[in-house]
Amino acid sequence: MKTGVEDVIHAEGRLVTPGLVDAHTHLVYAGSRAGEFEERLRGVTYEEIARRGGGIRSTVRATRAASLDDLVAAGRPRLKALLAEGVTTVEIKSGYGLDLDTEVKMLRTARRLGEILPVTVVTTFLGAHALPPEFEGRDDEYIDFVTGRVLPMVAAEGLADAVDAFGERIAFSPDQVRRVFKAARGLGLPVKLHADQLSDQGGAALSAEFGALSADHVEHASADGIRAMGRSGTVALLLPGAFYFLKDTHKPPIDEFRAAGVPLAVATDSNPGSSPATSLLLMMNMAATLFGLTVEEAWRGVTVNAAKALGRSDRIGTLEPGKDADFVIWDVTEPAEAPYRMGFNPAWMVFRQGRNTVDRRDVPA
Repeated sequence: MKTGVEDVIHAEGRLVTPGLVDAHTHLVYAGSRAGEFEERLRGVTYEEIARRGGGIRSTVRATRAASLDDLVAAGRPRLKALLAEGVTTVEIKSGYGLDLDTEVKMLRTARRLGEILPVTVVTTFLGAHALPPEFEGRDDEYIDFVTGRVLPMVAAEGLADAVDAFGERIAFSPDQVRRVFKAARGLGLPVKLHADQLSDQGGAALSAEFGALSADHVEHASADGIRAMGRSGTVALLLPGAFYFLKDTHKPPIDEFRAAGVPLAVATDSNPGSSPATSLLLMMNMAATLFGLTVEEAWRGVTVNAAKALGRSDRIGTLEPGKDADFVIWDVTEPAEAPYRMGFNPAWMVFRQGRNTVDRRDVPA
């Protein structure tokens, strides 16, 4: 296909939207946790697996042993699957290293993926994801290590666009998260939080306290925390893939978020343990069927509100003069059809920064 301002594409009544934004992924990792999937089918809980050294720690061991090239090779097909469905911007977190060298390696891998594939990669440092085995019983010392050594190096090398943490009973306390956030803000980096996924740990309110870009999961967010998010402008980033995969039953309080004026975003949470998903379209369907989002809310959740969750509203998320020319032409005629169909990809043409990256015009019907 020719490129240039003279090109005219006849969409012939097809739907045109902004490029999709996957605002929460853990795409860079090594290894598999399919065995844990089988265990959960037998009734073992996510928390039980984590407490005996599985879960995140299992992926940490595999990721530490992998080279940067290994991680690029493993992450590339996952990312290509997202791009094929119209994703033009993706957030990728670290957090499966939990040491200096591997955290840096993961972030460099994410940057490399953004260089070799036609996608905008936004990186997030998630050093406070879990407690590594070498710090067993020394949670506060590990937070000292994260804030005093790893985060300053990551910031100095420009490897992270934001800082995340996992605030939960099986992870880090509100006080420990607060220390991470203060360090991040001191280095000029915005923050976000894995908040209130398994229990109410005050994560929604803590996110709002620091003006976080987003509070993610939020199944157990409190009424006070939700109102605080409404005041701070913090996005509620919904992750229905993890909700489904872990067979959770406690839904995010969607009506309360709506009443407080909290923007709702939707992401894949693509990761090896709780949401091995590489379809943002499927997450739109799940957000509607499991959480009760309207079709319009689902679309806004992967465009304008997802852009807000990354602090990129000035560049992406809507089709406006002056923004990046990221857009998708869908082979559908109404907005409901794309999230309605499961396991079907109607992306007809995808453009990222004005360049055609997916073209299915000649694919037989």
